[in-house]
Amino acid sequence: MRRRPCWQIIGLKLLLVAVLLVSILMAASVQRLSASQPVQDYLVFAVCESADTLVLLRFGPGGLHVEKQARVGLMPMDINGPHGVAVSPDKKYVYVAVGHGRPYGSAWKFDAATLTSMQYTNLGLFPATSDISKDGSFLYVANANFHGDMEPSSISAVATDEMIEVKRIPTCIMPHGSRFNPQGTKHYSACMMDDLLVEIDTASFTVSRHFGLSQGKEMGMAGAPAAHDPDSHNPGLHNPGPHNEAAHGEGADNGASRKDDSHQAVSHKELACTPTWAQPSNDGSIVYVACNQTSEIVAVDVKTWKMVRRFPAGPGVYNLAMTKDGRLIATNKRGQSVSVFDPSTGKELARIPTKRKVVHGVVVTPDDRYAFISVEGVGAEPGTVEVIDLESLKTIATVDVGEQAAGIDVWKTEPTKPEEKTAAAEGQKR
Repeated sequence: MRRRPCWQIIGLKLLLVAVLLVSILMAASVQRLSASQPVQDYLVFAVCESADTLVLLRFGPGGLHVEKQARVGLMPMDINGPHGVAVSPDKKYVYVAVGHGRPYGSAWKFDAATLTSMQYTNLGLFPATSDISKDGSFLYVANANFHGDMEPSSISAVATDEMIEVKRIPTCIMPHGSRFNPQGTKHYSACMMDDLLVEIDTASFTVSRHFGLSQGKEMGMAGAPAAHDPDSHNPGLHNPGPHNEAAHGEGADNGASRKDDSHQAVSHKELACTPTWAQPSNDGSIVYVACNQTSEIVAVDVKTWKMVRRFPAGPGVYNLAMTKDGRLIATNKRGQSVSVFDPSTGKELARIPTKRKVVHGVVVTPDDRYAFISVEGVGAEPGTVEVIDLESLKTIATVDVGEQAAGIDVWKTEPTKPEEKTAAAEGQKR
């Protein structure tokens, strides 16, 4: 038998190795692709501010779609403006903060399974961001007063059983970004027009501390901020600027000014943060604050009440959320994108573009697999909800909802329905 030349044998071996490597890479690619596909259904609530709707979305192997929706608010001819949404820890109820009223806004309690409205209570001027206590007993809502006079507003503490506002806690001008620490002992919010972070003691329903966020003037202080006073010497309190559309919407006029009660013109250029969100870390030791105007994130150590880090973020950073593995997710309201950070270093790990402009809220699924993003859209455009795969850091699903999608929260997960699995399998075949 004639032997093959050595070079042919070597060539065949190299070919076999190459085929084996390609097979391994293809298998790994298939595994990564299948890993990005959900193996259960995720149910998520979002509210659409200009459509007056509470929307239930389902995301699973069959894709992302609107499951059902309900109208929110009392005014049939005017926009009610649902803004914040929070699901109770027992998953039985969903609470919605409604911004508009005559003149005050309100908080609504819905049956999560049927989307039937059960009770509501009046709150302050333009209730916005909402969060619920660990035991589900209290809903804290920031009365942002977006369209009112530049004067100190409040956080409403609502007893959820009877839907009664038990305390309206004065804080600062235009509070936003309502969040409890993991222990449930403290509540944090940001003051958009005072450049402040405010801490509320949940046992006493009082402001325990506040923190000045203006660049170069960072300072922690005890107690509540001083009452709004143009001549105040409190370094953490600043003369208010106008309503900041860059934070709350599109098309800000950065040179705009207005007069306060003392008739002294002030410009929001004086603000050096315009904070829109306060997000405690997983252990509650750090609070991360989104500076919308300067596109930065400030990290405040809770124990020392000092700033530990200030790092650049995306354009118009707006809302924040944390994964269980410690990554910080930020929506970039002016940047049409979402950023993922390692907050311990301030390094941006990814910036993911969104389908439409004016990016709003973010919530992470309990298993850390996905982030759901709400996007307002511009003008008559529909809002969107987008799903980011937190392994590949890519958007894997989007769906249109009502105009100006705002607050968003996870309801629950459940096994995928058999008909959805069948539809998903058929879709993959095609």
